[in-house]
Amino acid sequence: MTTLPARENVDFLVLGGGVAGLTFALEAADHGSVLVLTKRQRSEGSTQYAQGGIAGVLGADDAPELHVQDTLVAGAGLCKREAVEVTVREGPDRLRWLISIGVEFDREAPDKLHLTREGGHSRRRIAHAKDTTGREVERALLAACEAKGIRIVEDQVAIDVITSGKLGLGGPNRALGAYVLDRASGEITTVTAGVTVLATGGGGKVYLYTSNPDVATGDGVAMAYRAGATIANMEFFQFHPTCLFHPQAKSFLISEACRGEGGILRNGAGEAFMSRYDPRKELAPRDIVARSIDAEMKRRGDDSAFLDMTHLPKGFLIEHFPNIYATCKEFGIDMAVQPIPVVPAAHYMCGGVVTDLMGRTSLPRLFAIGETSCTGLHGANRLASNSLLEGLVFGRRAALSAVDELGQAGGTLPTIPDWNPGAALAPEEGVVVTHNWDEVRRLMWNYVGIVRTEKRLERARTRLAMLRTEIREYYWEYRLTPDLVELRNLADVAMLIVECAQQRKESRGLHYLLDHPKPDERWLRDTVVTRGDLE
Repeated sequence: MTTLPARENVDFLVLGGGVAGLTFALEAADHGSVLVLTKRQRSEGSTQYAQGGIAGVLGADDAPELHVQDTLVAGAGLCKREAVEVTVREGPDRLRWLISIGVEFDREAPDKLHLTREGGHSRRRIAHAKDTTGREVERALLAACEAKGIRIVEDQVAIDVITSGKLGLGGPNRALGAYVLDRASGEITTVTAGVTVLATGGGGKVYLYTSNPDVATGDGVAMAYRAGATIANMEFFQFHPTCLFHPQAKSFLISEACRGEGGILRNGAGEAFMSRYDPRKELAPRDIVARSIDAEMKRRGDDSAFLDMTHLPKGFLIEHFPNIYATCKEFGIDMAVQPIPVVPAAHYMCGGVVTDLMGRTSLPRLFAIGETSCTGLHGANRLASNSLLEGLVFGRRAALSAVDELGQAGGTLPTIPDWNPGAALAPEEGVVVTHNWDEVRRLMWNYVGIVRTEKRLERARTRLAMLRTEIREYYWEYRLTPDLVELRNLADVAMLIVECAQQRKESRGLHYLLDHPKPDERWLRDTVVTRGDLE
């Protein structure tokens, strides 16, 4: 098993091994030393769980402006048009690049990709590999990294970004690398880097119910905030409308593409209900569908809604959704003959670390890409299948910028002190960490979920302030464990979400506030948080 030495020095330090981080690594590898660190196994991240696909203007009836407009409509007025145009314009080339490194997308013919459609899209433009697109993309990217000799070290938990400001080195504050905890040994490595890249994915584990894997604890956003980078729009947390509702099913997603191929949402009485909420019915954007399911469940007192695919041929379902069909069958649900019970679950973080169009954050030498970043592409609500696309486009753009920045900087990095544990004691009473973890996630689900009120947000803030104080005391008193590092990050991300939600006195996109149920033109701007705003 590969581990890190006590000290490590590289040109490019990439935290995270999903589509964004690996794309960056592949683009940067010809220009300097690259080290990719993953919290668990290299493939264990949100990328491999992405089912639907990657949006791109590839169909004969499609056009870039149509994709741009669909994205802008879904984003509810807060997308940055330039970011959307860059993503849409460069997307098809990124898809062709994936094919060139071995990604096997589904095809209608040897020279023609099979394109599907998802909610919010006006055309069929989703390239996919059955219903396991993310797994196929991750496989090919990891193989390409291996062929290129890129170092990927698993089971490494980043603790904090090292900055010149924290070390009192003078001059403008800048990123110098990161302190990293080895999951197995408990040893902490000092990694110095010319450029540090946050590609740590999202923070769905901040909520009690989520489609995200266990690693999605918002690490990059929390570390960036503590390092002094600007954070924005954290109130816009997307809830995927359709997670499988079953006591033994952990976070299994029922793809958006199921509705794109004709799936019908029904309530417990078997009634199709989406026409009551939106004329686009099942093809409305995710925020509307999630709120509609939530409202219908509350109206009737149902535990779940149901996604009905039984009117489609069994062969079609098995061919197009083999993983979903097989997984549902494992839980005793044959989607060809019975509707699938579904509930909304926290899915995608549309806000994050603010970047420009080259992945640069407000902190020099620190880049953020993928779900960790806030590029302006998603606005107040992400359009389906724009996420892997963003990772591909901005992973490459950030690499181009980072290579240039590294070349301009030159010189050697200052000497960085080793991690100082001080008088930290051996961890004890792990129940404290477990209890606080559960409390953060439960209060976020109850008070800062799909529908919010100012009173609930204030209650959440009060409780989070107390929890963060407890966590901070425990953090400085005891030696670090992976669970404690993640808990600290979860609590910071939770407070960032609450802070942004309290700033926005309107309902827009994914942020629905009962006290202000309509959009307000005065709020056509980002909610911004900088270091110190949470205290």
